[in-house]
Amino acid sequence: MSTGAGTAARFDLPEIDDFTRPYWDAAAEGRLLLRRCGECGKAHHYPREFCPACWAGEDRVAWETASGRATLYTWSVIHRNDLPPFGARVPYVAAVVDLAEGPRMMTEVVGGEGAEPGAGLRVGMELEVTFREAAEGIWVAVFAPRGA
Repeated sequence: MSTGAGTAARFDLPEIDDFTRPYWDAAAEGRLLLRRCGECGKAHHYPREFCPACWAGEDRVAWETASGRATLYTWSVIHRNDLPPFGARVPYVAAVVDLAEGPRMMTEVVGGEGAEPGAGLRVGMELEVTFREAAEGIWVAVFAPRGA
């Protein structure tokens, strides 16, 4: 599969549309956005036009800036991934984190340069959001140990 002009397909890039553009624009500015329901009050991630908890419609769900704080729920060190560009980044830490606002989010844990990926991680440890440029102008949220 190719994206044209001999460029290999990328499996780590989002399909940005009019609805998700605020999320990706905020990420490029170093802010993590969530959606919060005005009906039931619950926040959710990944961005959806409706509330996945109570099914309130788009008119009741709004964007808000997250604190960027999270706790580590679980993780796995990935040593092999054949999809571009992941193979060039192995080993890396795929993780699930609990955001301070409530939602659970799939992400990557970064940091500890020079250390074995995953070294020192423990369930419940405090993390904070940071952003990595995945492609020109496209920034993705990743997490690092707080205070690191």
